[in-house]
Formats: sequence, C-alpha cells, structure tokens
Amino acid sequence: MRPSFRLMMTAASSAVLLSACGSLPDVSMPSVSMPRLPFMGGGDQPAPTPAAAPTPAPAPGTPATTGTPSQPWAQTASDVPADPAVRYGVLPNGMRYALLRNATPPGQASLRLRIDAGSLNERADQLGLAHFMEHMAFNGSTDIPEGELVHTLERLGLSFGADTNASTDFDETVYKLDLPRTDDATVDASLNILREMSGEATLAADAIDRERGVVLSEERTRDGPALRSIRARLGFLMKGQLAPERFPIGDTSVLQAAPRERFTEFYNAYYRPERATLIAVGDFDVDQMEAKIRAEFGDWANSHPDGAAPNLGAVQPRGPEASVFVDPGVQSTLQIAWVSPPDLAPDTLAHQEADIIRILGLQVLNRRFQALSRGATPPFIGASANATTNWRSQDNVSLYANVQPGQWKPALSALEQEQRRIVEYGVSQAELNREITEFRTSLQNAVAGAATRRTPGLANGLSDTVNSRTVFTAPQTDLAIFDTVVDGLTAETVNAALKAAFQGSGPLVFITSPTAIEGGDQAVLTALAEAQTAQVAAPQAEAAIDWPYTDFGRPGAVASRSEVADIETTFVTFANGVRLTVKPTRFRDDQIMVSVRAGRGFLSLPTDRTTALWAAPATFSEGGLGRLTAQQLEEALAPNTYGMSFQPGEDSYLLSGSTRPADLALQLQVLTAYLTDPAWRPDPFERVRGVYAQALPQIDATPGGVFGRDASALLHSGDARWRFPTQGDITGADLPTLRRTVEADLGGGPLEVIVVGDVDVDDVVAKVAATLGALPARTGSTDRTGDGVRFPAPTATPVDLKHGGRLDQALGFVAWPTVDSFSDPREMRYVRLLTDVLRLRLTDELRENQGVTYSPQVSDDPSSVFRGYGYVQAAIEAPPERLPGFFTDVDRIAAEIAANGVTADELERARRPRIEALNRMRETNEFWMSELQDAQTDPTRLPALRSAVADLERATPADLQRVAQKYFVASKAYRIQVTPRVAAR
Repeated sequence: MRPSFRLMMTAASSAVLLSACGSLPDVSMPSVSMPRLPFMGGGDQPAPTPAAAPTPAPAPGTPATTGTPSQPWAQTASDVPADPAVRYGVLPNGMRYALLRNATPPGQASLRLRIDAGSLNERADQLGLAHFMEHMAFNGSTDIPEGELVHTLERLGLSFGADTNASTDFDETVYKLDLPRTDDATVDASLNILREMSGEATLAADAIDRERGVVLSEERTRDGPALRSIRARLGFLMKGQLAPERFPIGDTSVLQAAPRERFTEFYNAYYRPERATLIAVGDFDVDQMEAKIRAEFGDWANSHPDGAAPNLGAVQPRGPEASVFVDPGVQSTLQIAWVSPPDLAPDTLAHQEADIIRILGLQVLNRRFQALSRGATPPFIGASANATTNWRSQDNVSLYANVQPGQWKPALSALEQEQRRIVEYGVSQAELNREITEFRTSLQNAVAGAATRRTPGLANGLSDTVNSRTVFTAPQTDLAIFDTVVDGLTAETVNAALKAAFQGSGPLVFITSPTAIEGGDQAVLTALAEAQTAQVAAPQAEAAIDWPYTDFGRPGAVASRSEVADIETTFVTFANGVRLTVKPTRFRDDQIMVSVRAGRGFLSLPTDRTTALWAAPATFSEGGLGRLTAQQLEEALAPNTYGMSFQPGEDSYLLSGSTRPADLALQLQVLTAYLTDPAWRPDPFERVRGVYAQALPQIDATPGGVFGRDASALLHSGDARWRFPTQGDITGADLPTLRRTVEADLGGGPLEVIVVGDVDVDDVVAKVAATLGALPARTGSTDRTGDGVRFPAPTATPVDLKHGGRLDQALGFVAWPTVDSFSDPREMRYVRLLTDVLRLRLTDELRENQGVTYSPQVSDDPSSVFRGYGYVQAAIEAPPERLPGFFTDVDRIAAEIAANGVTADELERARRPRIEALNRMRETNEFWMSELQDAQTDPTRLPALRSAVADLERATPADLQRVAQKYFVASKAYRIQVTPRVAAR
C-alpha cells in the first residue's frame, strides 16, 4: 500500500520516535544491506514558512475550542483523487475522523488517535513532556482509575505493547489499539478509552512521580552511540533550527522535576478536538462506527487556549562544511547533504510527478552505488541516496554510506564522484527504463493485493498521510498516476530533475567514527576539495543479460499425494524424495511464499568450536550463482517479483522467497539454482567480515548489546554453536572452510518444500516437479530433533558481564529451565500462560508501583529442535543499584505464584490476548509457513497445531500453579547482570 508518492520520498520512521510500550535493545546480526537514514522521520508536512530563528517556546495561541480542525484534509487542496473507500468527516468540535471498512483479517479492527502535537510543541521547561504525557494518558482518567486501563484492554484480548501502544515524534503523538473483535462491547470500550485518554486524563501528581522512573529508564535504554550520533547529525544538518533542540525523550532534569502544572499546561494546550484525528479501519459497518464516534467524542471540548505552532527556524545558507562525531561505540558512516527551505506546497498531481521523476533518478544512482559496493575493492559497505522533508523544517538530499573504520576518504571520493558523474552525464534511457519497470512491478503487485491489505497497515498508512498532509490514494490510483508520468519519460527530463535536486546549500559532510580523525573537520574538507578535482567519465553501458537457469532436467514424478482436509493442505512426495506441502490461502491476494529446507543446520555443527556460519546468509545470497553475479541476476530478473533469502537454522538451512502467481515458476528456478549452483564469491564474504568487525565495539557500548552478544552461548552451557564471533573468530575465518561446512550439509539429506498463498495446487505441483522435483534423488533421515543441549547450571550470584556505556545503565536477567515445544505441547502452553502472568505481575510491581524500569521483558523460549530444552526468562533495564532489588522481587513474585496460584482475572488477562494473537496469526501466510514445517514427517506436528486454542481455553488456575511449582524453583534459576565498567564514559 502506497498512500502517496510524496510519502515515498521520506525515509523510514524516525529512530528517535518513542513509544509507551517497548522492549530492551536487541543486538541483531549485522547486515550488508543499506539502512535508510534513521533520523529523517516526520515526513513531508506543509506548514507556515518558518521564521528566521527558533524561539524558546511557542507563543500564546487562540482561545478555546473553535470547531475548526488544526489542518484540513489534504484532498481539499489537491487534484489527487482520494481513495473513495475512505469516509472522511469532521465533528462540530473540530475533531476529524477517517473510516475504512476492511476485512483482512476478518472480524478485527485498528484504531489510531493522532494528536497534532509532539516534542516540537514543548517549551524549554517542558522538554520531554510530550512523550511523558503519552505515558500519563495510560495512567488514570475521569472514569478509569490509574492502573485499570491496560487491565481492561487485556480482558478484551489486547496485549499491552503488541495491541495497545502509543508513540511520540517531533510533530505528533499517536495512540494505537488493534482490536481482536468488532463486537459492540470491544469497540465501545476501546473508543471510550481513547476518549478518556484524549480529554479526561487526571494527571495526578503522585501518578506522575511514579511514572518518572519509567520514563527515565526509557531515556537510559535509548541513549546509546546511535542516538548520540543522531543528535549530533541533526545539530549539524539543521543548524539554528528547532528540531535538534526538541528530541522527544527530552531533558532528564525536566523529566525528574517538572511539576504537575507543566503537564497540565501541555495537555490543555494541545490535547483538544481540533488537533485530533481518529482513524478506524476494519471489519465493521461504517455507518455504525461513525455513529459510535460521534456519540463518544461529540461532547469533547477544551476551554483552554490552543497552543501555538512552534517556530521551526529557517534553513541557513551554507557553503561546504564538515563535522566529525567520535564515539567509541558508533558505526563508521559518511553523509553528504544538500539542504534547502522546505517545499510546503499541497500534495498535487504536479508535485507527485516531480517526486516520481526524482525518485527514479535517485534509484539509478542507488543502483550504481550497489554495483560499487559489490566490487572487488569496494569503497564502502553500502550506500544510498534519498530526498526528504524533515518535520516541516528542511528539504534534504543526501548521500549516505556505511564504511569500514578508517576508510572514510575512499568513501567520500566515491560518493562525491558518483554524484558528479550522474549530474554531469545523467542517466541512460536503459537505466531509467529498468527503474521504471521495477517501480511499475511493485505498484502492480500493490493493485493485485489491494483487496487483502491488512488492517493495521492501512490504519498506519492513513495516519501517515494525516501527518504528512498528503492524499491517501488507492493502489489503482497510484499505478495510474505513475503510468501517466512515465509515459514517454526521457532520460533528459530525469537528468534535469537530478541537477535540480543537488542545488541546495552544501555539500555538508557529516562523519561518525569510533576513533578520532586526524585533522578533524578541516581534514574532511580538504579531502572533499581533493575529490572534487578528479575528472569523472561517463558510465559504461551494461549489456542485456538473460536468465539461464530454466532447465533442471526431466520433471520429477509424483510418488504420493494426500490431502489434509481440515487445514486445506496437500502433501506430495516426488520420486527423488522431495516433499512438497501446499496450502492455498486468500489471506493476501497475489502473494505466494516459498521455502526450501535442506540439511540439518546446527545439528550438524561441532559443539566445541565456532564456525563462520555468521557470514553465511549474506555470503551465500550476495555471492550469486555460477553463471551470474548477484548484480547480473538482479539485472536479468528486474521485471519480476521474487526473493532469495538464506538462513542457517538449528535444524536445517532455509532458502526462501516471496513472489506472485505470474512469477512462481521463476521463484522456484531461483531457489533451485542457488541450491545447486551457488558461487560463493569472496567479495561479499569480506564485506560481511568487515561489518562484524565494526559491530563489536558498537555491541559493547550498551547493556543490551553485551547481553545479546553473550547470553545465547551462556544459556546453552557454552555450546560454541550459539557463540557470537570474537575479533579472533572474524579475523581467522576463511571462505573455503565456510563453504565446505555448509555444502557438506546442504548437499545431502531430503528436501522439504512449502508453498503457501494465492496458488492452485496442481500448478504448484507441476512447477516444483520441473525444478526441485527434477534434481537427483536425496535420501537420509527426516528427523530434525536432537539431544545434548543443556540449560546452564544455576547461579547463586549473577554472572557479571560488563559494558562500556553509561554508568547508570545496567541489565538484570533471570531464567528458569522448562520444557521443549514438542514433547508435551499442552504443558508448553501452560508454561506460556504462566509466563504471561509473570509478566503482568512484574509490570505491575516494577513499572507501575516502583517505576524502576521502562518495560520488564518476560518471555518463554521452548526449543522446537532439542529435547528437554527451554526456559522462561525475565529481564529489565535499570540503574546498577536497582538490580539486587530486581532479583529479590523476581524470586519473591515467582515464589508467590507457586505458593498461592494465580487469580481467575490474571489467567483471563493472560489467556485472552494470547488466543486472540493466535487467531490473528492463523490468518497470515507467515504462520502457515512456520507451522507446516515437518508436517509430513513429524507425527506430533498436526495434532499440536489443532489443539493450540483448545489447550489454552482449558487451562485453569490450578494448572498454572502446578507448572509454577514445577519450574519456578529459585535454586534452578540462572542469573545474569550487565553492569558498567569502572572506566566507562
């Protein structure tokens, strides 16, 4: 779903956006793919022309509720056709609403209440209170006592965090409810809760004081090298403007001490019907929903003066400038930017035409960057070009690169010279045509899947267009606009747009580095000047490439075929031993998901030494095929929709992709080609090695990073298969050994193919027969379970890990050994419900009562591979001095559950969200791709699938007390703490 081409010009949601419910930071495996610029959120929002300089606070606004919305619907000033399926309205008090009936998934709905105010609206003595106010909206109102709001939603089946959440950005605050049902009771209660939050919050002083620790915990959790670099980046690129002074998390001195009056002043000024937009999308009668909204929100009034619009500050004319940000844990990056005053014109067809042309030109530049990154001596790990409008304040065109530490000079030269090359020589018609083809294919896919777009995504899309002041359009409209723009579009027109794109003030060069750069900012400017003197030549044209992997031999014969009627699934076995599982669905029109499982994954690896399997995913896929590099493969298949992902797992290697019916044969050819002819080229292996080496100091800079690096191996008793690579591992890894390790397993044993989605079973069988079914016979055991993985010995005192971040940052963790997922599925589900009850109690105690942490993380992890292995875990972020209390509280609460059991209300608040979440997942292709694994060979798989909801429904408080007594045994618990080094910064 693409609500607006103007939205497509903005990058992903801001990394500094804050939510009321969240999780501890996780350390993900580094990727060689290029992230979008993290700080450019907020979209493309028109506003009054900014004044010359920011003021410390908004001026007094207009009085009282006026009945006039703070902004009109974008389509009132636009010739872009709005999606006719959306009903727009305005209440007499000025509150706007947008309603859209959508039945994917059936019987569910999503509500979004957007307040047209964020951190930019704060005064200097309110820094952080827009976000703090978002927290307080959950903490008591006129008719809902403090602590009861979330409990009410849990009883209705909404999980706190997953279904009940909110977020604060620079320019908006959005409250989000995803309803599992659209019956009157659920809808009425949810609308009433949003009404209470928006206009009836009590903001009790004692409740504010209790919440301070929660918000301060969130500040600690967020404050790492990445956020610090974003602050520096914005401060440099938006010099003299308001946004860098108004980060949503705010100022700790304000968060610690702001009196209740500062909260009520912000709430009264900005939480008002004229600034509110309610979005409802889902499986409901639109007339009835509209009547409910009018009845619930029609009496909302605000007698206080409206808060004035902030003075955002003007973009300053600037020549070449440079700034280097140094932090030991930061990633090495380089950005070259050109900035200009924001284009605040309405969203019109002419504007969308200009945006499309610019997008296409920048995509050609991105394609050239990608080719450079895949070369033998790449100047950067990855690079991208994009254009954004940031928070109504500034237009920004940027080139951005991830670089190897210390290698900023070659990256700077490459970015500068490729930018000059495309400006001087332009794009070729062949390059432009490729981007048009890929863009059109994505829009055609959106049209084909329009009838089964998912409700939460539509609600978020509508909310995004409200914030960006763009028109929410139907996919068919997007395609029609695009086709009109590109009909006869020439490279000359795109080249003119590219030249105009780089006419802003600049270039402004911003570098992040874990170590100081000799000569600092001036050295960067000198290197830029040197790069600008180099001559650039016209790019070389690439020859057209054909896809050569179309014939894998004689199609395989079907040895057996059977139907599983109750889950509408077909099992097929081919003569060569390949097992195919097919499930047709209508969850997403025009979407097909395909996976191929081979080998035994971790089961085949040694336990006493590490392998370079961490490098396998990107090395395998980016290494291309024997007859095509990855770049050539993409060139050959540009008009098509396909995917290729490679992931080692505990029990197999997984090759997977997502496609459409027209490209199913091609998708199977791609997967078969990678299975039979992977090239394992060295260039991507070296890029991944560099990414991991760079990640190590970043990981060390936060408690969550250190925990994510070390905990998996610790929780598997030091088993080397779960160990994150050290610098020695990274340096000593070699590609031939990795290739032998993977191919020794990947090349043997039976294949399992799963196809789920918009398919015809007979068509799938024929296409698999012509590809994977045509391969030589593969034999071997189909058992993908194992033994020998042990939960670690209990710890009387926590294992103490050290991080290099802030002195007030720490993490505490407790885990108890439990069960695997397959030996006794009902027992596993009771443990899962027990985990949810523990989460409820820890949230009430540690977040609501003590205010010690932002969000206690409680979950269970039963292995689906290793017999007898699983655990329940609880973790928090907190200051180091609060960790002893955490360990005491966890032990006490777990013991109380074991001794006294759980209440019926707690069981229902745990059970209902879990059942509703399971029901929602069953309406997705992704769920069935996972659940149908091993369904043909594991006799326990289908019975466990069928019994899931019934097991949860039959659970009693006595069942949960029994499993608590069995597993919540303090003497068996394993504890970890991550605390700062004495020498931490």
